[in-house]
Amino acid sequence: MKGRHLSIIIKKEFRGLFNERTILLAVLLQLFIAMFSSFLMVGLTSMYDPSSLSKYSRFKYIVAYCGNDSALRGYLEKSTDFNVYGMELSPAVAALRERKLAAVIYVPDTAPDAVEPVKITLYSLQNDLQSAIVNVKLKDIFLKYEKDLRQVRSLRLSEQPVPLQIPASRGGGDFYEFVYGLLIPLLLFMPAIIASALVIDLITEEYQHETLETLMSTPVTFAEMVWGKVLACELLIPIQAGAWLLLLLINGIAIANVPLILLQVTLTSLVPILIGTLTALHYRERTAAQFIFSTALVVVILFVLALPANPLNLITRLAVGTAGMEQWIVLAGVIAIGALLSVATQKYAEKIGREHHTS
Repeated sequence: MKGRHLSIIIKKEFRGLFNERTILLAVLLQLFIAMFSSFLMVGLTSMYDPSSLSKYSRFKYIVAYCGNDSALRGYLEKSTDFNVYGMELSPAVAALRERKLAAVIYVPDTAPDAVEPVKITLYSLQNDLQSAIVNVKLKDIFLKYEKDLRQVRSLRLSEQPVPLQIPASRGGGDFYEFVYGLLIPLLLFMPAIIASALVIDLITEEYQHETLETLMSTPVTFAEMVWGKVLACELLIPIQAGAWLLLLLINGIAIANVPLILLQVTLTSLVPILIGTLTALHYRERTAAQFIFSTALVVVILFVLALPANPLNLITRLAVGTAGMEQWIVLAGVIAIGALLSVATQKYAEKIGREHHTS
């Protein structure tokens, strides 16, 4: 295998990449995500955890208090988040339906030291973002009232509960979960998926456009042609991943171990690229190859995510600086799998090349 021939194929494929509109749009989408990660963090976090927006809300919500007066009403009236109005239950629920109220709280006529539990009913709007924020703010008040009830009824306990020593949180929350647990792995491994689909197109188009015979008439062998396309897709990985990391750093997101992250991502990305290459060589038709590869990729990703020390988890730990020796174990495993797929790709490409020469 000659390096000069490989460089010719790589240059040819890079020139053709500018004609791949789908690939360019995917790259631009990643660029948008990386550039506006801080802005998207708030929107995407609110989709899977609407309560995260409660700390940003400074609006005073109107709630109706119905039923027996209790310490709960005092907590609500002292809160800076609510304007509390005493109402009858039926008019209050009707006003809630008309969205004149944010919530309705009904407290039954049960004494704090009664035997039966105090069953408080909360009425709120379904599938409403405001309700999620209101529920979170009310939860803190309900917990205070629950603590009062526990103290009143503490004499009933026959045994002393074991106190739990829970360490104080250092902060972080949804922002760090989103950025380090989702955004960084998504941005870094998305180029691998794109490159894997791209290598299938690059190989199958040689068959569909009937340009393979012309290519085989040159000194370039079939195996060199295949590896040239593989290396062209592989070179995209560190370029894209490095650009995303740079944009995240510009956004003010601290990322540790950038060189190790690029090394892990580059070597790990070779595995799906080689799987896509073998799929394209076997089926030689774009639609069938893309379908089979997509199905196989989903199975592989689900299997990998089931492992505790998977590459996605490792990237997160590298980014926050908590990765240990397992990073080298995972890297060794990735290299071993990549080596096996490389041998299989070389053997299969040589076999197909001999078939073309004899036909």
